[in-house]
Amino acid sequence: MDEHIAEAIGRPDLIRVDDRLICLRFETMKVVSALAAVRHLLDTGRVRRGDTLLDSSSGIYAYALALACHRYGMRCHIIGSTTVDHTLRTQLAVLGAHLEQMPPSADLKLDQKRRVARVHEILRVHPEYHWMRQYHDDIHYLGYRAIAERVRATVPAGGAPLTLVGGVGSGASTGALARYLREDGASPVRLAGVQPFGSVTFGSEHVADPEIIIAGIGSSIPFANVSHAAYDAVHWLSFDTALAGSVDLLRRHAVFAGLSTGASYAAARWEHAQLPGGTTVFIAADTGHRYVDTVFARHAEAADLDTLAPRAVSSLGELALPWARMEWNGAKAPAEAEAPLGTAHGRARAACGGQA
Repeated sequence: MDEHIAEAIGRPDLIRVDDRLICLRFETMKVVSALAAVRHLLDTGRVRRGDTLLDSSSGIYAYALALACHRYGMRCHIIGSTTVDHTLRTQLAVLGAHLEQMPPSADLKLDQKRRVARVHEILRVHPEYHWMRQYHDDIHYLGYRAIAERVRATVPAGGAPLTLVGGVGSGASTGALARYLREDGASPVRLAGVQPFGSVTFGSEHVADPEIIIAGIGSSIPFANVSHAAYDAVHWLSFDTALAGSVDLLRRHAVFAGLSTGASYAAARWEHAQLPGGTTVFIAADTGHRYVDTVFARHAEAADLDTLAPRAVSSLGELALPWARMEWNGAKAPAEAEAPLGTAHGRARAACGGQA
């Protein structure tokens, strides 16, 4: 029996959607990293019950951190994106989290910079607050070890290659799962990251998507938690392509998941077809409820996913809508994606005793 709802929410389902094509489905994935991070901070004495935990979020991490704070008796202060909706605002309020939401902005890069600037303002006034740094502190890797162990125990190995596909985002989920899955060396593990166009993380900031940037899997600023060397391939997908994936996943397999999942599903289908005999696992980070009006209500205009495929590119200069794929082969971060000196990345590794 679970001690708290957060533990149930963070436990994923493994769903076979096709022969050796598996969906790792979460209700809210970031609860996994938030719970483990807060637990580790308490266990190591870096925070105490009743302290205030602070971070910036576009939405999903805000909910995850609020749940973790509720679970462990902490105060929660969130600097929220302009995209935080009424449902989430209400949940955060009832959970006791304090939300400061950025004013409306059509520029998500400006929104992100405003949030970071506000975090620094608060820390100057309240240096006793603990900034969680979900984008830079790889303490957020810790919670994914148990998930990797579950995948390894459930997915047949036998030396056959395993491909993991998922949105890159902060870098914690795909980076951590790949790291832990590779530890035992039971079978080769390939990692394919999924990005929106317009994201600096893997160098697509020069390509604009006329629809929207897919929230949560890209970024307009460098993230230290992204280990670029861990990725074997990268897919960049437009909103329309991800929409086709989300609709196809619901129509064909009855899995109701978000837009980033649609992008990951499309990329996973393609990767899976290239490795006969291998197993492919793709991450479904959240449910589709936030996307009813923007994605699923438009199901009639969704392209047939079977007719879509990525264009192979060999350089970032060749990136173009609607879907591109590049063999990354563990290359280093593009210059614009290198996290600035002084981030918490190195300190976090030391604090985690090398575990994260």
